[in-house]
Amino acid sequence: MSRRDAEMGTGTSDRLEAILADAVPRVCSAAVALIAVDGSLTAAAATGELVRYADATGTPAAERPPARRDSIFDLASVSKLFTTVVLLSLAEEGRLGLDEPVAAWIPGRDPRVTPRRLLTHTAGLPPTRRIDLELPGADHETRMAAMLATPIAHPVGGPYLYSDVGMVIAGRVAELAGGAPLDALVRARITDVLGLPGTGYRPSSPSRIAATEWKPERPGPGCVRGVVHDETAYALGGVAGHAGVFATAGDLLAFGEALRLGGGPLLRPGSVAEMVRDQGAEGAAFRHGLGVRLGDPGITGPLGPGAYGHSGFTGTSLVVDPARGLTVVLLTNAVHPLRGREGIGELRRAVAAEAHSLKACPSI
Repeated sequence: MSRRDAEMGTGTSDRLEAILADAVPRVCSAAVALIAVDGSLTAAAATGELVRYADATGTPAAERPPARRDSIFDLASVSKLFTTVVLLSLAEEGRLGLDEPVAAWIPGRDPRVTPRRLLTHTAGLPPTRRIDLELPGADHETRMAAMLATPIAHPVGGPYLYSDVGMVIAGRVAELAGGAPLDALVRARITDVLGLPGTGYRPSSPSRIAATEWKPERPGPGCVRGVVHDETAYALGGVAGHAGVFATAGDLLAFGEALRLGGGPLLRPGSVAEMVRDQGAEGAAFRHGLGVRLGDPGITGPLGPGAYGHSGFTGTSLVVDPARGLTVVLLTNAVHPLRGREGIGELRRAVAAEAHSLKACPSI
């Protein structure tokens, strides 16, 4: 499926529209969902407003641009899938080995830490590190150096411990092995290859972008819009291995379809097979591949153990179910104007359930 097919296809679903309408604005201020069945866009819906609040008080914004299918959302941790694909493409070229110590690129790192362990969250690194608070006023290079030096805090090799720090290091390994900044690698190896003009780090204009959280510590009034929501990615200049990618639903669907069909033209089928193979990480509520969650009930709903993907803190998710021929995208701004709103999990599962029903009854 091309990006244009995903953006301009005629798929409709009254049920999908009703699911999103029930969630907006209770769960999120804007939502876009796309469902492809066997490569055809079968259902699409967009509702809500990209900017509903001028600040955190609930004051309505002077203008409320409507959400559209070509609106752009902060993907948050769905960005990890882009970092994963870049790393796997570099491994295909022999520029890195998944089981080689990352100390080959980052001297001083524990030799037990490998790209595979970073991608499976079994490297023993802490979940997060607020480098912006530790080093206020420091430049991005100084903060990245501190992140790369984060000490091991848990057993290496498992159990599973979700770590943004690990994915930041994974992104830096990609840069060093690939000889280019991460945003350039994502552009050259993913977005240019698939023709995804609405996807990338640090978007140039906020006009089509859904606003996220009100962050009074950030420059400028009002809620964050067009700048990465994640504090660590922001502190590192907006480009990091764990967060920072913005995309349209159509672009993300095309990316997911490429993975569903075996990786071409991004990866070889063997690399995708390894990506979605259970890597044996223990201690999670789901199985884990390389950078992807396998059968995560929080995003796959009734799709079962063969479905894989990732979610993002801002209220985003991508799910691919090869056995059923499904690719499911949900983009929201559930942190607008403040985090902690309830219902995003139910919304993700409801969209996945709708995809399941469309595969069972494709004429609907």
